[in-house]
Amino acid sequence: MAISLQKGQKIDLTKGRAGLSQILVGLGWDPVKKSGSGFLGGLFGGGGGSNIDCDASVLLIGENDKLEDVVYFGKKLSTCQSVRHSGDNITGEGDGDDEQVFVDLNKVPAHIHKLVFVVNIYQCVQRKQDFGMIQNAFIRVVDSSSNTELANYNLTDNYGGMTALFPGEIYRSGSEWKFSAVGQGTKDTGIDKIAAKYGR
Repeated sequence: MAISLQKGQKIDLTKGRAGLSQILVGLGWDPVKKSGSGFLGGLFGGGGGSNIDCDASVLLIGENDKLEDVVYFGKKLSTCQSVRHSGDNITGEGDGDDEQVFVDLNKVPAHIHKLVFVVNIYQCVQRKQDFGMIQNAFIRVVDSSSNTELANYNLTDNYGGMTALFPGEIYRSGSEWKFSAVGQGTKDTGIDKIAAKYGR
């Protein structure tokens, strides 16, 4: 049974699960439905809740918190081939995961200490959009071999004015891997700005 986490909580992923290697990290969100937007509003989008294109990315962090690689819709496979992105979902419509990331923990190079998951709004400045227009955001971790959900975290804070979210991260703790529910929002306007913070 999956453990529902609150902001700041951590959980062991591999402790007691010696065979765990293949995991799926699902990320999801929905646009806030605005009353009175009508058919044309939904069709053409704009600054309202419709047509908000959120993008999930993974930062592979090495020693001294230095960025080693980025996986996103434009680069779906990490150089080490341990992290793979499912591809871009440009609307956030529908139930379940909007974007998925597949991780082979056994293939993550020893010098990579942390996988940071981030979701940002594509062209947020031009479209005048922020995470106050998004609801039901979540991150979940699944054991791919058994399709068993290990942990989930529903982001419930008010992220109005924020254009990037750090929902969670997977990190090494000795010989084990853990998941942390981060839930931090920032005003970074793109994955390039976020990557620059880690020296890339």
